[in-house]
Amino acid sequence: MSTPEAPRNCALCPRLVDYRRANARAEPDWFNGPAPSFGDPQARLVIVGLAPGRTGANRTGRPFTGDYAGDLLYGTLKKLGLAAGEYRADPADGFTLKDAMITNAVRCAPPENKPTPAEITQCRPYLVARLAALPRLRAILALGSIAHESVLRAYDLKPSHAKFAHGAEVELTPGRTLVSSYHCSRYNTQTRRLTTEMFETVMARAKEIAGI
Repeated sequence: MSTPEAPRNCALCPRLVDYRRANARAEPDWFNGPAPSFGDPQARLVIVGLAPGRTGANRTGRPFTGDYAGDLLYGTLKKLGLAAGEYRADPADGFTLKDAMITNAVRCAPPENKPTPAEITQCRPYLVARLAALPRLRAILALGSIAHESVLRAYDLKPSHAKFAHGAEVELTPGRTLVSSYHCSRYNTQTRRLTTEMFETVMARAKEIAGI
């Protein structure tokens, strides 16, 4: 079984390695590596995103840190009592999560924020291991259809087992439930496909299922 976190020099996906190296040449002060999960190792709620953004987690080394999506995500976590401190889009800001963790289906930044199906499959063992390493986990909130499908496959379920929809819920195993949401991306929020209220409601539901 894989470890819960990808090694710093992970070489599983040649295209992503090439992109990572190109970013490192262009921006040597950035993190430029597989973004590790962030949060409470005793989390009962895990949030699964798609992949690090080039100027977000690929730059800072912390999921959703430094990009627009992180503002809504971390703001909502704080509002719901799942975080402490002040989020300043900087891994050194002292912001912490309580009973929650954030990870990604793909750990390395992909060009144009679009991992290939093969890359998603290659990285899945890290997601499987990450979820298996959380003894108190009860709810998983998937952000977007790819994260939704990747979580299903992490539990050996086919995508047809549960169609993606905002607010959809499905039991993965006894005591573990998947809740799905539109991704909190700039595009989805600016087009009002996902409003702040919608996101707060779906995360509050995941929190409830987690028993927090």
